[in-house]
Amino acid sequence: MEKVLEINHLTKKFGRLTAVNDLSFSVEKGNVYGLLGPNGSGKSTTLGMILNVVNATEGNWRWFGQEHSIDALKKVGAIIERPNFYPYLSAEKNLEIVAQIKGADYSKIDEKLEIVGLIDRKKDKFSTFSLGMKQRLAIAAALLNDPYVLILDEPTNGLDPQGIIQIREIIKQIAAGGTTIILASHLLDEVEKVCSHVVILEKGKTLYSGRVDEMTASFGYFELSASDNKILKTVLESLEFFEKITANETHLKAILSLDLSAESLNRMLFEKNIVLTHLVKRKESLEQQFLQITQNRN
Repeated sequence: MEKVLEINHLTKKFGRLTAVNDLSFSVEKGNVYGLLGPNGSGKSTTLGMILNVVNATEGNWRWFGQEHSIDALKKVGAIIERPNFYPYLSAEKNLEIVAQIKGADYSKIDEKLEIVGLIDRKKDKFSTFSLGMKQRLAIAAALLNDPYVLILDEPTNGLDPQGIIQIREIIKQIAAGGTTIILASHLLDEVEKVCSHVVILEKGKTLYSGRVDEMTASFGYFELSASDNKILKTVLESLEFFEKITANETHLKAILSLDLSAESLNRMLFEKNIVLTHLVKRKESLEQQFLQITQNRN
């Protein structure tokens, strides 16, 4: 796939502190990338460098194959700080100012307000908006010039549950339209719900970079039960597909060491005269995978 961003051995030092340490990854067109890590892991510093607002100590990056290109950055929309608009101007007037700065057509204003769900509030003053509405207006402003890439730094930080859901749905909608999104977040749940790819950072270093659904080599696990779970457990232990089988009051949990479909397992057990009353195949949550990765590296 076409790469919109390539980061090579990027490092940023503030005196003795190394905020970003030899970071390398690439972003492919049309995906949603999550920069995941706790506060102080180097997420915002990384975004600052690729947006040319923070000088790198070492390394380089390329937008659309062009190194340090101002023209390339015109294809990027970003929100890396709290929304900053004129409080006593309406949403529409604020976006007109942004459109003028970006050289965008005023006809885009209603279109972008529609995307973020603020078209009915376009005549209202910015000062009357909730925090979530202010954040949505900032997204509309970033979209005015139809960027190829949208960068969001902690977009749901400080929002209530309803505001978080609204922002996440907007991100999914924008991504579905083909815009590449780079999202910095310290929230595992956020990355799991909206991102296709993830780069996990800790103390400026990369712990993992790749697809969210391929974070580990885990094949997942089965949750299953039969009329006699003791017999079921004995049969499962005789099969080569499982590395561990545990039991609770109602179900067995069989962790896979090899790939196996639910249909194939059901057929194998039926041939051994075991009829399942419950069978679900699950993947480990991103939280479980994240903990495994960080524990393995520490």
